[in-house]
Amino acid sequence: MKEKRNITIIDKKQIPSEEPARQYYFMDIAKKYVAELAEQKGAPLTFCVTTFGCQMNARDSEKLVGILEQIGYVEAPDEKADFVIYNTCTVRENANNKVYGRLGYLQGFKKKNPYMMIGLCGCMMQEPTVVEKIQNSYRFVDLIFGTHNIYKFAELIVTALESDSMTIDIWKDTDKIVEDLPVERKYSFKSGVNIMFGCNNFCSYCIVPYTRGRERSREPRSILAEVEDLRSRGFREVTLLGQNVNSYRFGDMDFAALLSAVAEAAPDMRVRFTTSHPKDMTDRIIAAIAAHRNICRHVHLPVQSGSDKVLKAMNRKYTRRWYLDRVEALRKAIPEVSVTTDLFTGFHDESEDDFLETLSLMREVGF
Repeated sequence: MKEKRNITIIDKKQIPSEEPARQYYFMDIAKKYVAELAEQKGAPLTFCVTTFGCQMNARDSEKLVGILEQIGYVEAPDEKADFVIYNTCTVRENANNKVYGRLGYLQGFKKKNPYMMIGLCGCMMQEPTVVEKIQNSYRFVDLIFGTHNIYKFAELIVTALESDSMTIDIWKDTDKIVEDLPVERKYSFKSGVNIMFGCNNFCSYCIVPYTRGRERSREPRSILAEVEDLRSRGFREVTLLGQNVNSYRFGDMDFAALLSAVAEAAPDMRVRFTTSHPKDMTDRIIAAIAAHRNICRHVHLPVQSGSDKVLKAMNRKYTRRWYLDRVEALRKAIPEVSVTTDLFTGFHDESEDDFLETLSLMREVGF
């Protein structure tokens, strides 16, 4: 049982049901609570957001920072802050262990700081066994939420501040995308723009479809509006983000059409995208890259293995020949293109011959 904070609970009336109005309502309440606690402390409340994992997590953390600053928190240089949030990744076991280790480190700070809150979010929190472990072994944590309801952060902060127990809000999946919430971009010259969320591929080694859910794509007009906002503020580079970015589809618009639309809408900005799946690297996408000089001549195309046997075991849904054909098509259309990749070695039942096939593919492609 955590200690309840000494705040005057605000009576909530006529809470908006529609988003994002609902979250702005809770931001106003959170702002009053934060101001009251800062007055008690005699100094502004501080926060520290630590991000583990991919570009999608980094983009999510920008949203967390934007909301925290909106309600009155001030960013601190380290974890000796009044609100520490770990935005977690669960692709690698080492990342999980790192979070547990850092939680133990934070417990000492929390015992000395009555204003301190600890929050956990991200992919790791989508695993029921993880949440159970935190409930049992790290009962000093204040707030746990997952990947699908990050837009509810302001509402969850209010719940956690008002509560004397751990606040847990985990969704198994969602089809909801909420726009137009505060965001604090990490860099002033480049930024990512989410164009889709989730993944439908179910590669045998990957937990992402279970932690991020099924694919859902943003409306093109909201993507283009966000790109235009970045452009108007002097940003020079935009990266289109998705777990499987080139499977984007909204109505009749596929990724090739969206990529062209972004490049044409922001001709003075560099355009990148990540991460691509080889099975979705179409001739239309290649043609779109070739047709627009402001789309960077770089494609990250994870092959994972050069062996058809291993690729099948991975459920990657393409062959070695298909991959080599896509690289050949890229280099034919864009001779100066840079191709980078991800690789496994020692995958389950991989033989020496399978490994040698991966080596030969690496030599043939020349990443």
